[in-house]
Amino acid sequence: MSSELACVYAALILADDDVAITPEKLTTILKAAGVDVEPYWPGLFAKALESCDLKTLITTVGSGVGSAPAAGGAAPAAGGAAPAEAAPAKKEEEPEEEEDDDMGFGLFD
Repeated sequence: MSSELACVYAALILADDDVAITPEKLTTILKAAGVDVEPYWPGLFAKALESCDLKTLITTVGSGVGSAPAAGGAAPAAGGAAPAEAAPAKKEEEPEEEEDDDMGFGLFD
């Protein structure tokens, strides 16, 4: 098992028990599991996870909150407004390509 994966599992165990994720607690779980990791991994994981709620992060991963593909998938259910918005976006991209062609040189020139 990799050190990163072991730290992830240990952090998930702590989050499931509503315990604060600290380097000491991660190290304790890893030692109890018989997993040897480099001493810097628990500190890195604790520092990375100190500002986020791990349970909320896990439950909202697939919800599409703030992600572009999910917003595009949800828009057709809302009505016909989404295709009208998508068409101008494509039109905006095409003039940018034409501007590149007007520079006087091309890829194979």
